[in-house]
Amino acid sequence: MAKLLIVDDEKSIRENLVTFFELKGHQVHEAESGAQAISILSQNRFAAVLTDFRMAEMNGLELLKEVKRIDPNALVILMTAYGTVENAVAAMKAGAYDYVTKPFTLEQIQAVVDRALEFSRVQMENRTLRDTIDEVPLLESRSPAMQRLLETARQAAESDATILLTGESGTGKNVLARQIHRWSGRRDHPFVVVNCTTLSEELLESELFGHIRGAFTGAVKDKTGRLEAADGGTVFLDEIADLSLALQTKFLRFVQEQSFERVGGDRTIQVDTRIIVASNRDLAAEVAARHFRDDLYYRLNVIMLRLPPLRERLEDIPALTDLILKSASIRNRRPKMPLSSGAELVIRNYHWPGNVRELRNCLERAIVLARGREIVPEDLPDTLFRSELPAQTNTPGKLEDLEREHIMRVLADSSTLEEAAATLGINPTTLWRKRRRFQID
Repeated sequence: MAKLLIVDDEKSIRENLVTFFELKGHQVHEAESGAQAISILSQNRFAAVLTDFRMAEMNGLELLKEVKRIDPNALVILMTAYGTVENAVAAMKAGAYDYVTKPFTLEQIQAVVDRALEFSRVQMENRTLRDTIDEVPLLESRSPAMQRLLETARQAAESDATILLTGESGTGKNVLARQIHRWSGRRDHPFVVVNCTTLSEELLESELFGHIRGAFTGAVKDKTGRLEAADGGTVFLDEIADLSLALQTKFLRFVQEQSFERVGGDRTIQVDTRIIVASNRDLAAEVAARHFRDDLYYRLNVIMLRLPPLRERLEDIPALTDLILKSASIRNRRPKMPLSSGAELVIRNYHWPGNVRELRNCLERAIVLARGREIVPEDLPDTLFRSELPAQTNTPGKLEDLEREHIMRVLADSSTLEEAAATLGINPTTLWRKRRRFQID
């Protein structure tokens, strides 16, 4: 059964709810105030939190915001005798799952909790599916280079050493960072992501370190930064090379001392946060060009892991393809479709400059747009047919040349055009057009 937290300053209501839900088989904790609830939440994870709205010192709406900060997956149900539309709207905007008005029967509150737990179960299944989609290709790689990388990553996860992930865009640096966190002793604490490319310098500084009210235009209240939110857990800075030199200086101090001040503040905040950073650029070259601080680079480069591009782990493409097709069909409510032999040829021989991300996008597009019972070359993006293969793939010529040669071999082994089309996984009209395009007699 589920783990619940009941928060209410009225002892009789709190005890009745605790007794009722324990009889239903749930594991129930109780708190008589928001402060006590936060203390309990800092050491436990709950499927649902039932809290009174009107309490002294910290009301239910304020507690809701703290719950979401501590555990974004917890579902919060607000209980109140002051059932106003304004409170309900404010609660739902702040992330409440539901809102019930006192007095209520035990059966009514049970129905709300049951719906919340079912919603939580579906969310968990979706997260599991999403994790499977992202992580299995990494964790079950057949590439010797990738296997060595994962072995090193698992070993490094057991320490608190700073990790620098490098590699081309789309190779899975963010996925590996999250997995390192899950392998670590910090797995039950927050994993906080900061993308250094998405915000201006001023906003990124506030995002990282937080700010106090009035620090700059628009700072209408104090804000906790991502580094503080990751206390006890892991912070992952993606595309660290995009930090300005000024922010690099401030971040260097955090790396060295695990302390900082919020923007506009003078109180030093000390945290215990594991640092993982990533870049698709050569940080050593950025240091040489004086775009990146050398002292910060050496602080970050304790353990460096380079994720190989997809063209260097070709043995993983079949498993990746099968997994992505399965997940994309579920996500888009489409039947799972196999690849035709022609589509397999295209995928096998393309050099994938966008790596796993590009492969996922191409296959998802194919699942959505395919009209037959399998995916044929026409369902794949045109870019897969126009790109020239790089020299390191050891495959000479253009992809079109490979397709032409394959079609010629199939035609030579087939008695009719229809038989050749069936072998290629395309219809005869498409094959006829390809013969004209490639000037095949």
